Amino acid sequence: MKIGITCYPTYGGSGVVATELGIALASKGHQVHFISYALPRRLNKYIENIFFHEVEISNYPLFEHSLYGLALTSKMLEVAQYENLDLIHVHYAIPHAVSAYLAKQVKKKMGGNIKFVTTLHGTDITLVGLEPSFMPLVKFSIEESDGVTAVSRFLKEKTLTNYNINKEIEVIHNFIDTNIYKPGRNDNFRKHIGCNGEKILVHTSNFRQVKRVPDAIRILQKVKKEIPSKLVLIGDGPDRSECERLARELNLQHDVIFLGKQDGLSDILNACDIFVMPSQSESFGLSALEAMACGLPVVSTSVGGLPELILHNETGYIAEIGDIDRMAKYVIELLQNEKKYSVFSENSRLRAVNNFEKNLIVPKYVQYYEKILSL
Repeated sequence: MKIGITCYPTYGGSGVVATELGIALASKGHQVHFISYALPRRLNKYIENIFFHEVEISNYPLFEHSLYGLALTSKMLEVAQYENLDLIHVHYAIPHAVSAYLAKQVKKKMGGNIKFVTTLHGTDITLVGLEPSFMPLVKFSIEESDGVTAVSRFLKEKTLTNYNINKEIEVIHNFIDTNIYKPGRNDNFRKHIGCNGEKILVHTSNFRQVKRVPDAIRILQKVKKEIPSKLVLIGDGPDRSECERLARELNLQHDVIFLGKQDGLSDILNACDIFVMPSQSESFGLSALEAMACGLPVVSTSVGGLPELILHNETGYIAEIGDIDRMAKYVIELLQNEKKYSVFSENSRLRAVNNFEKNLIVPKYVQYYEKILSL
């Protein structure tokens, strides 16, 4: 099968999942063509059966803003035409699904056909797509997609409700390579961060308001009163400066370690004890899954798709948004009870392996492609 994949080539979850999906498909003998404005970050070496097509954006004085959506449409059309793609799989509705729809219409005028599948990842539905200027276009592009998948049941229901859509949406959860994300103590990094034997909490995100990263810092403040501990923050974004200010204000500047954007997350996770995710909204929680695969219990909010991933009182704990006291209490309970921590750690790893391993999920995408192509 020849598949075109379009995604945002950055650190975000949608780009990570799309890239890993392409890599997995290529390893099974499918030909994968990535179409984007830059090479996805995880395509950092040559991989057989994977090709990259850069969307070139022309800058004319006449146009005040770049015309990425139209440039993407043209590149999709070109690749579909000359590489004989079977279908295009776009990740994130805006503008990718709209561009794929336009490419399909132009190809139809040329006497051909190309089907496209749209995967919804979260903020394209719960945030960006709800802006009045985008809402009709998001609804249209979803309804006109030949197939639509969502990364959680929560996101599927949110899409159907928010946009009043009469469309079959397939739930295919995010996945992980449990041979890469697996338990394995990283004592060197651990000694560097917790040089006095402190317990280490960890959080990964894009530091946007919806992630509520300051809550993670306040959780650490409460945990430290009971247990010597530190907090590792991975990622970057608009709220980072505010988080650094808060750490100084709470006199935690030596206990909150900002690592910025990082590759090789499994090595860092394996030096930590508990993953905290105090988000206001999460359509799935890929970073939590990465932590679970490394055997870390997760303490999170009970929002979005997180209850589909984290089993309360089995693989971790979930609490209400903003309930810092309860989340801190859960962290302390796990860190003070070695037996319970060990059970939760093993349960986390098993849940990742038995439910979200890539070899279980990727075939579902292939089956879905075959279903769409047969219609």
